[in-house]
Amino acid sequence: MFVETVKSKRNGKTYTTVLVRESFREGGSVKHCTLANISKLPPASITLISEALSGKGDVRLDRLGTDSGKEFGGSYAFLELARDIGLDSLIYSRAEQWRRDALAMIVGRILWQGSKLSLTNMYMDTSLWELCGHSAGARPDVQESCYDVLDLLLSRQKAIQKKLASKHLSNGCMVLYDITNIWLEGEYDNSTIAAYGIGKGGKHGYKQIAIGLITGRDGCPVAVEVFRGNTSDQSTVWGQAQVLANTYGVSEIVLAGDRGMLTPKRIEEVNSLGFRTLTALTHPQMRHLLEKQNFQPSLFDETNIVEVVDAEAESLRHMLCKNPETMRKEHATRHSLINAVTAKLADIAKVKRKRDRNSVCARVGRVFAKYRIEKFFSWDVGDRGELSYTLNEDLVKTEEALDGCYVVRTDVPKNEMNKDETVAGYMALRHVEKAFRNLKTVALEMRPVYHKTDDRIRAHVFLCFLSYYLLWHAQQRLEPLFQKDGVGEQRRWSMAVVIERLKSLTTNQLLVAGIPVKQTTSVPDQEQQKIMELLGVSWR
Repeated sequence: MFVETVKSKRNGKTYTTVLVRESFREGGSVKHCTLANISKLPPASITLISEALSGKGDVRLDRLGTDSGKEFGGSYAFLELARDIGLDSLIYSRAEQWRRDALAMIVGRILWQGSKLSLTNMYMDTSLWELCGHSAGARPDVQESCYDVLDLLLSRQKAIQKKLASKHLSNGCMVLYDITNIWLEGEYDNSTIAAYGIGKGGKHGYKQIAIGLITGRDGCPVAVEVFRGNTSDQSTVWGQAQVLANTYGVSEIVLAGDRGMLTPKRIEEVNSLGFRTLTALTHPQMRHLLEKQNFQPSLFDETNIVEVVDAEAESLRHMLCKNPETMRKEHATRHSLINAVTAKLADIAKVKRKRDRNSVCARVGRVFAKYRIEKFFSWDVGDRGELSYTLNEDLVKTEEALDGCYVVRTDVPKNEMNKDETVAGYMALRHVEKAFRNLKTVALEMRPVYHKTDDRIRAHVFLCFLSYYLLWHAQQRLEPLFQKDGVGEQRRWSMAVVIERLKSLTTNQLLVAGIPVKQTTSVPDQEQQKIMELLGVSWR
């Protein structure tokens, strides 16, 4: 690099321009590139820069420096990806400021998972807000740039989801549906959706909401809806099926749901819309099928799927499957529970003195209430409070015979979906489970929810849904990177590592003796460049 002074004459006047330039060779010829215009700096500073770049005099290199950097790479990459997949136009057709602010919150959720207020307070540490149209060094107003935008985003939810369904669903496709819940923090006396319910994440004593998620077979999120926290899973199916048929206009789809969600009544309702269903039988339903068909547990094979047609309804097909890993886990869990209960009962039985019979019965009852395996034991308490018990080994063996076994049930004809495709379709529900893990835990941290009004709760859920839509596309494009990764201790890549690698690309203000000269952006290394290429993002 060097300093060059350029003089030019215009209208009889002489103008002097001082430039920091760089020479390089390209194709056998020498070319020049202007890095900065330093004409307005004091003459002493220009001399200092010139001497520093030429290496003359006693100028010290420690006078060259940068100010504190701002995160740039993650914000830039995900905003460019959002534009590439058309998320910006899905949100709103015109490039208004509120749309840019919505994109800032969507990308910010992926990069930091904090509150809306904390995102606005990061204006000095990230280029996100500047890339979305805000002035450098100016703190966005949280009400105008976040909360008001959330309200606008919620008002557009139906239109956005209709566009997503049109883009990712088609007649005759498979649709995955599941429901989960997340807990809330604080008081919600005026809420119609916050309610106490059975928590699925092991969180008790908190009000919660239920969230239903619709995705394509590949797990691409299409729609989300918030339900009251004590809503049962299967009661939401009919409403979602009607939305698919009447709002999104898809027909002849195969609706896949987990066991217990697509009950016989729900299946009948879904069939009335011209939809087919794919699910698994509950354990009682599976036992009933085996008894009705007089099948032995030995028919369940981990390598060969056995297909059974219902004798009473030939349109129903059942695939008998076995998962050896699940079998081992269920074996281990049952024996662990049996050993724990046996130890507890032995402690109660070893007491020889006379005791109140009802007190002993209550104590035994508490043991079985905790471990829930009373069916494997026969027990009795005598008049003196003596406890006797036996383990029903035959019943344990009968239960073990079905460990790891499951039955996939469908009404899709065999010529449209063979037995292997049917089982694979049911296993695709893992995509929805993965979506819930990303939404609820470290990837997006949807929970706990601190918003206090129902609309803001719904808007928060929808915002996280859109963040997952963007994250899902990033994961799809980065799949070659993950596939070539090592295993175990040799594994390097995860989505979290990718995000941190992108965030390490920063913008800095170049300083010479404390004087701002030029704003510079980090140059991606080989790994970062590969990530950009896979995402389809051109580095600026």
